[in-house]
Amino acid sequence: MAILSKIRQRSILLILIIALALFSFVLADVIKSGGFSGNSNQVGSINGTDLDYQEFMQKVSNVEKQQQGISTTQAINSVWEQEVRKVVLNEQYDKIGLVLGKDQIMGVIKNHPQYSQTPQFLNAAGKFDEKKFEEYIKSLQNSQDPTIWSQWLTFEKDIQEYAKEQMYTTLIKSSVYTTKVEGKVKYERENNKVDFDYVSVAYSTVSDDQVKVSDEEIIAYMNKNPKKYKSDPTRALEFVVVDNKPSKEDEAAMKSKIDGLVKGGIVYNAKTGKNDTIPGFASAKNIAEFVNSNSDLKFDSTFVAKKDLSPEFAEQLFSLVPGQVFGPYIEGGYYKLSRLVGRKPNSSAKVSHILVAYKGAMQAAPTIKLTKEQAKAKAEVLLAQAIAAPANFAMLAMTNSDDQGSKQNGGVYDNVVPGQMVKPFDAYLFSSPIGKVGLVETDFGFHVMRVDARNDAISLGTVALKIQPSEKTENANYDKANKFESDANAQGMEKAAKASGLTVAPVTSVKAYDENINGLGIQRGIVTWAFNNETEEGTIKRFDIPQVGFAIVRLKSKNDTGLLPLDVAKQSVEPLIKNEKKAEIIRKKMTGTTLEAVSKSSGSSILPAVALSLANPVVPNLGFEPKVIGTALGLASNKTSKLIDGNMGVYMVRTKTIVKAPVVKDYKSQIDQLNQQTKGGASYRVIQALRDKAEIKDNRGRL
Repeated sequence: MAILSKIRQRSILLILIIALALFSFVLADVIKSGGFSGNSNQVGSINGTDLDYQEFMQKVSNVEKQQQGISTTQAINSVWEQEVRKVVLNEQYDKIGLVLGKDQIMGVIKNHPQYSQTPQFLNAAGKFDEKKFEEYIKSLQNSQDPTIWSQWLTFEKDIQEYAKEQMYTTLIKSSVYTTKVEGKVKYERENNKVDFDYVSVAYSTVSDDQVKVSDEEIIAYMNKNPKKYKSDPTRALEFVVVDNKPSKEDEAAMKSKIDGLVKGGIVYNAKTGKNDTIPGFASAKNIAEFVNSNSDLKFDSTFVAKKDLSPEFAEQLFSLVPGQVFGPYIEGGYYKLSRLVGRKPNSSAKVSHILVAYKGAMQAAPTIKLTKEQAKAKAEVLLAQAIAAPANFAMLAMTNSDDQGSKQNGGVYDNVVPGQMVKPFDAYLFSSPIGKVGLVETDFGFHVMRVDARNDAISLGTVALKIQPSEKTENANYDKANKFESDANAQGMEKAAKASGLTVAPVTSVKAYDENINGLGIQRGIVTWAFNNETEEGTIKRFDIPQVGFAIVRLKSKNDTGLLPLDVAKQSVEPLIKNEKKAEIIRKKMTGTTLEAVSKSSGSSILPAVALSLANPVVPNLGFEPKVIGTALGLASNKTSKLIDGNMGVYMVRTKTIVKAPVVKDYKSQIDQLNQQTKGGASYRVIQALRDKAEIKDNRGRL
């Protein structure tokens, strides 16, 4: 790298400068925060309960270990949500005096899959034995390794939290009920029907140019509806990317290098001080050694089916004969040469099957009642149907197969390798012609099988040279990024970008706990910088983006209002305000007190609507209009409404007939449905309400 070479030239001086800078940074931070005490060591607080940094990050570490592949930011956010939930719920437990007894905790453990089925805790009857479990706990407590007991106590605490939440949730659900009046309202919403005539003028008939919306109007609209447009603090960013891409000269040099590997030649060996003769790839005797000596990717002996190769080059690669070389070609950012090492016939197969199990067959579900003879008879019928109508095989499998692992995708198993399935299944799959449908018996039952495909596979030796910029090009790209950062600070982003032929990306908003930035990917460092208290609006900074280049980022604005950022709000709020303004214009055209008069003044036809209800308030060919249909249901026959501002336009309606719902004895069906809906979401709504009410201080932006 160019930067590294510059550092080496001034290594001693730079080390001293960096050391002094780091010391000054740490000292300044300690002075500013008063050391590592107080708020500087808190991740945040919920209703006055502080979250200690060390404890919080230990939990983050545990989550990362438990969930492989999760990012640190994702783990931080997960632990934060758990802590907020725990604090607000524990406050409620204390208020209502919710306490767990030993029996309740043991009840949870009995049902925990880690312990309920463990043989060492079961008695002779196969039931969970509390005494055996208590002896196990004593052994943990007396263990010479203290971490074992500590881990158990942590787990026990988690069990208690889980049990308390289950009890609290049960109490919440038990308190939720649906009245007869609510059931009646639901019944009438579904079954009261109205026929009416209407005139409408769509908002789309007014040009957007006629109804400008200012930023102040959008902010005022959100302030009137703060709950609807509530948001965590955000930062608006704009940036320019300077790609660190190889130049045409770099690509030409790499092309020349890989061409040399095709032909072979003489190269200087710095280790021996002599010239070495390099054979061409096609004539190399040891393919693996040649690849490992000349490629950026090591030799891979895996056999690959044609369908798993890049579609662009699959045909050419699969058509190679042993020893033949294909390339050079570009794939995945590499210049490549590939030589066929070997070919393996029937390396994998695709099969569709229907399993008919019988009582007593291996892994047969308890619900299986067929005898072996009955299962065979059923399978023979399905076989005949599959042969008679091959196109219906997938549907036959979905409706008849007892194999839960494949029935939902039509009975298909793909990429089956020899020996993967039981012997009779395997033998039929790899010996029968493609398309053959037959009946095979295994220990699992009877299989109606169809051989869909068999795949040959090839092994390739591939020399791959990564297409990357030379040191000279990296220097030039680095200098370009530095210059742009300087110009942007002096002239502004837009002007500097225009002068440099670069593009300023659209403004993107991020929250303190985000890690992804549209257009840049995962860039937690940029988010942390944006939320640093010392980063002021308008600040511009360059960031290195691995595998991309450099991003010169400007903190455009800070939003700590508790409402959506303006650029995000515009997408949803601006159309609403525009429709309000368009409604004012349209109303001036729709003069008159009758449908006929309004139709004449607006030039819109009188149209009928038939049998509409509030349960499905959709006006045909127009859209969702509950206000319009509700108005029509509220009018007497032959009565005309005033003008109505709907979702899609302005309306006037005249009710023709209202058909009331038939009288029923009770509303049990509706009450049961409402009960299920309200109870199902009750616990979530309660926790969300507790969270909204809580005083939360969130310092995740510093992590």
